[in-house]
Amino acid sequence: MGTFMYRLSTRCGNSLLNSSILSRASLQTYARQQLMKRNEFAYLGCVFINTTCASQKKRKTAEEKKAPRIIQFTPKAKLAPTIEIWKNMSVADLAEALGKDTDHVFEVMRYVDNSIDYTRPSSIIDNWQVMKDVVTKSGFRYNIIAPPGKKEENVKDKDVKKRPPPDPSVLKPRPPVVTIMGHVDHGKTTLLDALRHTAVVASEFGGITQHIGAFSVKLNSGKKNETITFLDTPGHAAFKAMRARGAEATDIVVLVVAADDGVMEQTVESIRMAKEANVPIVVAINKIDKSDADVERTKKALLSAGIQVEDFGGDVQVVEVSALKGTNLDLLVEVISLQAQLLELKADPTGLVEGVVIESSTNVHRGKLATIIVQRGTLKKGAVLVAGTAWAKVRGMFDDKGQPLLSGSPSTPVEIIGWRDLPSAGDEVLEVDNEKQAHEVVKFREMLKMKQKQEAAQVIIDAKTQEYLKEYKAQLEKKWLMGRRKVRREGPRPKEIEEDNSPHVSIILKGDVDGSVEAILDVLETYNFNDDCQLSVIHYGVGQVTENDIELAETFGAIIYCFNVDINKNVQQTLETKDVKVKHHNVIYKLVDDLKEEISSHLPEKEVEEILGEANVLQQFEVNEGRHKVPVAGCRCTKGVLKKSAFFRLVRGEETLFEGTLKSMRHLKSDVDSIRKGVECGLQLEDKTVCFQPGDILICYEMKSIPQKTSWDPGF
Repeated sequence: MGTFMYRLSTRCGNSLLNSSILSRASLQTYARQQLMKRNEFAYLGCVFINTTCASQKKRKTAEEKKAPRIIQFTPKAKLAPTIEIWKNMSVADLAEALGKDTDHVFEVMRYVDNSIDYTRPSSIIDNWQVMKDVVTKSGFRYNIIAPPGKKEENVKDKDVKKRPPPDPSVLKPRPPVVTIMGHVDHGKTTLLDALRHTAVVASEFGGITQHIGAFSVKLNSGKKNETITFLDTPGHAAFKAMRARGAEATDIVVLVVAADDGVMEQTVESIRMAKEANVPIVVAINKIDKSDADVERTKKALLSAGIQVEDFGGDVQVVEVSALKGTNLDLLVEVISLQAQLLELKADPTGLVEGVVIESSTNVHRGKLATIIVQRGTLKKGAVLVAGTAWAKVRGMFDDKGQPLLSGSPSTPVEIIGWRDLPSAGDEVLEVDNEKQAHEVVKFREMLKMKQKQEAAQVIIDAKTQEYLKEYKAQLEKKWLMGRRKVRREGPRPKEIEEDNSPHVSIILKGDVDGSVEAILDVLETYNFNDDCQLSVIHYGVGQVTENDIELAETFGAIIYCFNVDINKNVQQTLETKDVKVKHHNVIYKLVDDLKEEISSHLPEKEVEEILGEANVLQQFEVNEGRHKVPVAGCRCTKGVLKKSAFFRLVRGEETLFEGTLKSMRHLKSDVDSIRKGVECGLQLEDKTVCFQPGDILICYEMKSIPQKTSWDPGF
C-alpha cells in the first residue's frame, strides 16, 4: 500500500491527493485510467480509493453515536433438497425422484456430457456421472441407495413352498401313522413294545419316554402283512409341545388309559390336542389285569372328558388290553387297521419329497441326525432337503433298527445323515433341486426370521421411547413453570451400571435330542420368580459338552446340566482345571427338582417366629425404682416355657400393646432365667409406660432363621 501511494503521489502530485474539492467520481475515473496500465496495483488501488472516499463521509454526531445500533445478519443460505438415486435408473425414474417431468430431464441433459444416448423415458442411465450432473444442475443434492423393491422381490422368489394338491389319479395307498398318547405311566411304551416284540421300556430312564420315537412295525392282521408307523409320544407334562407335534403328524391316535387310574390330567390334554388336529381316536384301556382295575368307571370318565365311546352310543371304539400280558393286542390291531381302511389313506409317491421332522440329535461319530416322516414323494440318497433354517444333502438313510434304506416312501420314518445344521422337531421338510437353491432358501428364511426379530424389538424400543419422552416432557413442563428453559440434572449423577446383588442362578443346558432340550426349555419358561432369584439360561444346545461351554460357564458362573449326554476325555481334562459345576440327569423331572434345590440354596434365609410359651396376667404390681414406680405383671405360665432372653408380646383382646424384651424376670424374690408351665412369676418390660390388666396374655417367642424354598411349581 505504501509503495502504491508513493507512486500515485509521484504521478499525480501531492496537491491532487490532498485536494478536498476533488470529487469522488473524478478520483475514481482517474484511478481507473492509471491502474488499467498497471494491473498489479488494481486491487490495492480500489482499497485505497474506497478508504479515501470513506474518510470524506460525514462524521456521526453525539446523538447518532448514542442511538441504539441495529445489527443486521446475513440470512443463512438454504441447503438444496436431497433426493435418492440408485444404480441403473431410467429417465422416468429420475424425473419422478426430482419431482419433474421427463422433458425437464431431457432439457438438462442438453448441458450434460455423454448423455446423448438417453433419448426415451425408458432409457436406463448407466452412467453415474450423467445422473449426478442432472441432479446437481436441477438444484438438488443426491443420496445413493439400493434399488427399492428389487431386492425384496428377488429374495421372496427364492423361498420354497409345498406343491399344489396332487391329481387323484397318481395317489396310491400308504400305511397309517398311529400316535400313542396318554398320561404318564399308563403303559404307552409297554404297549408299543408288545406290538413290535422289542424291549423299549428297558432303555427308557425311569420308565418315562424322554422323546418321540418313530417306528415302522409289520403286523400280521390275519389276511396280509401290514405296515404301520407308530409314534410314541411322551406322556409327561413337560412334553406338551412334543405331544402336539405327534398329534399333527398322525392319522390315528391311540389313547392309552390305565384302568386303575382312569382319566388323568395329561389324558384330557391328549384328547384336546387330538380333537384340535381333527384326528380319529381309538381308546385302549390298559392294565385290565390289575386287581383294582375298573373298566366301567374309566369309560364313564372318558364320557365326562368328551369321548363318546361305543358302549354309550358314541362312535369311538374302545379296546380293553393288557400290554404287559399281551391280552387283546390282536383285537387292537384289527381296530386300527379297520379305522385306517375307513380313512382310505393315500399319498403321491412321485415328485419332490415333503415331510415333517419328528426328532433331531447329534452323534459324535455320525454327526447331525434327524428322523423324518415322509408325507409325499419318495426320498432317495443324494436328495437335497430344507427344514426350517437347516438343509441337508442325504448321505445315508436308516430305519428305526439302524439298517440302511435305499428309499423312503410315504408314511415311512427315516433317519437322515447329512444335515449341515440341526433342524428342530416339527419343522416342515421340503426337497429342492440343488444345493444352491437350498442355500438361497435358508438365507431368505434367516433374513425373514431376523426381520421379525427386529420388528419385535422395535415395538419394545418404541414403547420405551414414548415412556421416556413422556417423562421428559413432564420434567420440562415443571422446569418451565419454575422459569427455567432447560432441564438440569438434580443431585449426583446416577451410576450407569447399578450393582445387582440379588441372588441369581445361571445354567447351560446340553441334551441328546432337540425335542428333549425344547421340552426342558418349556418347563423353564414357567419360572416366574425372578424377583426372588433370577434364573438365566446362558446357552443351550444339542450334543456333548464342549470346551466353549466350559469357558462360558466359568465366565458367567453357570452350572452345566447334561441331559442324557456324556463328556469326552479331552473335555473332562479341561473341566478338572476349571471351577465349573456339571450335573448329569436322565429324567426331566429329576433335573427340574435338582434345579429347584439349586435355586432354593441361593435364596436368603428368612426369619420365622417360634412360640416358646404363654402367660396370663393375674394382677399388676408397682415397685419402686429410685423415685419412680414401675409396673410389674404378676403372671402364671400356662403354656411351654418363658425365657428371659426371648421376646415377649403383650396382647389384650385382639390388640397388641407391646413387642420387645424383658428387663427382669423374678420368681418370688429371686431373679431367674426361665419359668416353667404352672409357675407364677413377676415380669417387668423394657417399656416402663406399659400398664397391665388382669386377663392380658404375654406370649414368649424367639426369631429363628430358616432356609427358604422356591415356590416354583412347574406342574409335575
